Amino acid sequence: MVKYQSFSGTVTMISDFSITPSGENEGCYKLMSVNDGSGRQVNFVVEPKTYFVEQAMVGVGDRVTGYYDADAPVPLIYPPQYRALIMVKETSGQNVKVDFFNRQLVSSDGMLKLNLSPGTPILLENGQRFTKSIVNRNLIVVYGPSTFSIPAQTTPYRIIVIC
Repeated sequence: MVKYQSFSGTVTMISDFSITPSGENEGCYKLMSVNDGSGRQVNFVVEPKTYFVEQAMVGVGDRVTGYYDADAPVPLIYPPQYRALIMVKETSGQNVKVDFFNRQLVSSDGMLKLNLSPGTPILLENGQRFTKSIVNRNLIVVYGPSTFSIPAQTTPYRIIVIC
C-alpha cells in the first residue's frame, strides 16, 4: 500500500528531465519545481504515467499539489526530488484528497468522511467505471463543500480508484 504524502505550492519551473543517457525517452519526463511561498521548494519528476487530475495542463505560475510515495527512496539532495504519482492543479470550488479510505470511508488521517450518493461517479484512472467496493482502498476524491466537523463530511463530485 502506498502512503501518500503531498506538497503544495506554485510551479516556478518546468524543464525536460533525462533518465537515460541514450536520449530515447527525451521529452517524456519533466522536472517541475514547486515553491510553497515560505522558502520551501520541491522538485517533482513527472513521468508519462503520472496521473493529472482532470487531465489538467500545468504551467509556470499555477498552484499545484503533488503526491508522492512517502516510503519510496529519494536522493539526498536539496531541494528534495520526488517521483510525482499524482498531480492536482488547484481549481476554485474544487478540493481533492488522495488517501486510503477505511471501511467507514474515513481517510487515514481521520480528516474526511465520504457520504456517497447514487449519482457519485466512481471511476478507474483510465476513466472506466469501477464496479466493486471502494472501502479499504487508495482513492482520489474530488469534492466541493464539506462540513466543519471532524472528520469533515462531504458528498464527492467524483471518486477515482487507484488500483
